[in-house]
Amino acid sequence: MSKDPAIETYELTKYYGKIRGIEGLDLQVEKGDFFGFIGPNGAGKSTAIRTLLGLIRKTSGSAKVLGYDISEEKEKILENTGYLPSEIHFYSKMKVKDAISYSAALRKKDCTKRAAELSERLDLDLSKRVEDLSLGNRKKVGIICAVQHHPDLLILDEPTSGLDPLMQKEFFSILKEENENGSTIFFSSHILSEVQAYCRSAAFIKEGKILLSDKVEKLEQTGAKKVTIRGGVAKENLTGLSGITYTEENRQDALGFLYNGDIKKLLTVLSNENVKDLTITEPSLEEIFMHYYES
Repeated sequence: MSKDPAIETYELTKYYGKIRGIEGLDLQVEKGDFFGFIGPNGAGKSTAIRTLLGLIRKTSGSAKVLGYDISEEKEKILENTGYLPSEIHFYSKMKVKDAISYSAALRKKDCTKRAAELSERLDLDLSKRVEDLSLGNRKKVGIICAVQHHPDLLILDEPTSGLDPLMQKEFFSILKEENENGSTIFFSSHILSEVQAYCRSAAFIKEGKILLSDKVEKLEQTGAKKVTIRGGVAKENLTGLSGITYTEENRQDALGFLYNGDIKKLLTVLSNENVKDLTITEPSLEEIFMHYYES
């Protein structure tokens, strides 16, 4: 499988007047990857995606998607990409089956068989009007429109919002199948567990800038440990230790943090404290990234 980039940006920047959207974005996504774009609401995820698709104009920098320049060749990008926006809108009074057929016709492809299969898997009634659907069912229509033509690249913006847990599981099964058939998957999310469960690579964006980008397995190997102490240990009693990052709300009887320091020193300090229970485990990706949310 070719490892040429499916997405490549250099100093990509978008401002809305004086308001920052994204700033100096340097990002590379390999063809065939399953890539998570992580960040809190307002971090710049949607702005980055819309800029990559040529739907909004960049302020500066450069980017290529599937080898096409986002400013000069956006029609080629859209032709070979499936896109699911965070908010789904269709023409009023249009039936589900017509919205799906219209999307296929725009790409000059007959996707009737694939659309029927996806509709059955997602439990979607094709005869209803889109405007009468719930948020979750409108999201299903958007998923089918994005996936049905087997695009080279799937770009999905907060794709699971509105889907119940069973549909989320089926949705990711569909994405995994598309990925195994050669599609590059790029999806934004603020739900770290989704990225940890399904993605091979990920980037973390905060305030319009990329903080980290790597293979998920490498991002998980920070060396930090998750420490939970139950008893009467106060934060002030641990001030002599370096490498502590408090990442969760602590209760009176429990103290939790990520620890990147010397374990022997931690145990020495705790030996003089009223510790009822001590747990040291590997942190989840979500707990690792909480440090970057709050710092």
